[in-house]
Amino acid sequence: MSSHMHPLPSLAANAGFEGRSLALVVFLAFVAISLLLCGLAAADQDDPEHFYAGGASLGPVGGGLAVAGDYVSAATLLSTTGSVALAGTDGILFALATVGSLVLVMTVLARPLRGSGIYTLGDFLTERLADRSVRTALGIASLVVLFPLLVVQLSTAGKIMTSMFDLPDGALTGCTVASGLLMVCYSAFGGMRGTGYIQILKTFVVLAVVLLVAGLVLDRFGWSPGSLFDAARQSSGRGSSYAVPGLQFGHDLAGRLDLLGFLATLVLGAACMPHITMRLHPMRGTRSGRRATTWAVAPVALLCLCVVVIGLGAAALVGPKLITASDPGGNTSLLMVTTALDPEAGGPRHSMLFAVVACAVFATTLSTVAGITLAAASSVARDLAGPSRDGGRGRRSMAGEVRLARWAVAVVGALAVFVATQTYGRNPQVLLSFSFAAAASVLPPVLLYAIFRRHFTAAGVRWAVYGTLPLVAVLMAFSPAASGTPISLFPDRDFHWFPLQTPGLVTIPAGFLLALIGSRHVPVPAPPDAGQDTGSGTAPAPVTWAAGR
Repeated sequence: MSSHMHPLPSLAANAGFEGRSLALVVFLAFVAISLLLCGLAAADQDDPEHFYAGGASLGPVGGGLAVAGDYVSAATLLSTTGSVALAGTDGILFALATVGSLVLVMTVLARPLRGSGIYTLGDFLTERLADRSVRTALGIASLVVLFPLLVVQLSTAGKIMTSMFDLPDGALTGCTVASGLLMVCYSAFGGMRGTGYIQILKTFVVLAVVLLVAGLVLDRFGWSPGSLFDAARQSSGRGSSYAVPGLQFGHDLAGRLDLLGFLATLVLGAACMPHITMRLHPMRGTRSGRRATTWAVAPVALLCLCVVVIGLGAAALVGPKLITASDPGGNTSLLMVTTALDPEAGGPRHSMLFAVVACAVFATTLSTVAGITLAAASSVARDLAGPSRDGGRGRRSMAGEVRLARWAVAVVGALAVFVATQTYGRNPQVLLSFSFAAAASVLPPVLLYAIFRRHFTAAGVRWAVYGTLPLVAVLMAFSPAASGTPISLFPDRDFHWFPLQTPGLVTIPAGFLLALIGSRHVPVPAPPDAGQDTGSGTAPAPVTWAAGR
């Protein structure tokens, strides 16, 4: 009898070793290949055109896949999977909103945002409105939107690395710092072209992994989506409510309003994120734009479909009690479902499937923070410090601007790492909500008005930015996302008076209204030399205000 008992611990230990070894091999392979791609892209990076807009060399297929990679963040994989597992139809709506947001980007914004010498939203609005005073406002808005998102992604990267290698909690800070160092290397040396290569690589890796996991889930239920959904609904313990929108926020009036506000915030906020729009500026040609749209939307739609399947599988195979015990928001459901799909491995730390999924999530997070950091640094170098001019007195050279952008990458990355290490144990949802609410409330009004409204002015931009951002901050600080619930930022305190977890239903209309009032109330004539500050040292072409320009 004992002779048959001894091999079991040995096999479990061997499986654990193989799982961790595979995680290490995949991780090192991704890091090595991505660093090599950044090294290949680093040539001629002392020119802002190459550093900021090197993605133009990727072509429509590569450009579309890079946009898809930027669009797929850890929140898309982890939070949406958790929402599907715990809230059913609500999570499915969130996945659909993600795809709808990208369709909005590629069909409405991609064409107007293209242009030579345009690298940031500040560049675009400076040329569009012929007024360089909007640069500072857009630079501030971009940093306010991107920095909280960067902190959350870095914190997630550190946690995923510790789980992937089965490290103790004390290694969390070191893993976060290591992720930050890789992020700085990718952004500072690779520029837009290097980070574009990484996003393309990430898109293929993540798609392959989620297709594998979704296939394993469907195989458990005879490849019947109906059977999968029924099993998830029964395991949820919510009965028919699982198939009705409103489970995540509640079925009362406040819950319905919260759901509408969240969906609007997700669609508009994701569509106008500066690291997404920055990827659109170098695209050239209408035909290329259409091809890029197809190659951007199709992978994201397929990935979101797989996320829905995996989320339903987590609900059916793991169950909401175990998921919420691990994480109240369900963010661990993607990793937990690997245990149910690979039960003979002896736990997640011994599962090769867990190792592969964890590596894919880490690759997603790392590539996302690289794109966010580059966009934030670009806003510092161009929108806050001002673009370079050849031969301009007292102005930096083009190479000097790129050096400043690289230093900005290092500073922004260091600050984000520091904040991420100081916020362990706190629910990051409030930071994500603030980032998306700020993006949805400020950037769509100024962009859409600048594109489609004839008499929109720089004053409208300033009113929208400086009026809406404080409103978003105040409402978020006194919302249930900050206090009063078990998943709040301060769960042991309750000082909220604003009933909605996401303020978008109030702040998005406020942003449009403030932009409109400011544009009408304070008309500002364009200064005679405003047309010279296009970021490329040449005067812009006459502005044509036709819709869709």
